[in-house]
Amino acid sequence: MLVMLALASVGLSVAAQSWADAARRDKEQQLLRIGALYVQALERYRRSSPGTDKRLPLELEELLMDQRFVGTVRHLRRLYPDPVGSTGRWGVVRGEDGRIQGVHSLSEDEPLIEGSVRRPGLLLQPARRYSDWKFVVDSEK
Repeated sequence: MLVMLALASVGLSVAAQSWADAARRDKEQQLLRIGALYVQALERYRRSSPGTDKRLPLELEELLMDQRFVGTVRHLRRLYPDPVGSTGRWGVVRGEDGRIQGVHSLSEDEPLIEGSVRRPGLLLQPARRYSDWKFVVDSEK
């Protein structure tokens, strides 16, 4: 009976670890997807700027309701939380002019992905922490 109990305990601990790894992998994929959404929204905001001075927003909230137009223009449906951070808040990457160029996680956890991350419109260098991944718009456009 004790042997069966020990085997069941080992089996449950392996299953729990596997479930925790799968949940962490899922959150990491959400981080990449949401980070790419922020990059796309920032790029749309800049591209749709009236006139020839293509600017980025000063605050993330400007992606929800772009006040530069008469009608309602939304570049994001809502401000998505950071899926891997403990608070859900994002760090902001600002340019020299104080405008938002991108976002990054505030999490100091180590990513499961060890190499570079390549997605359409997104290239992230290898990182030691999630906070090292910077989701920024291409400054040359």
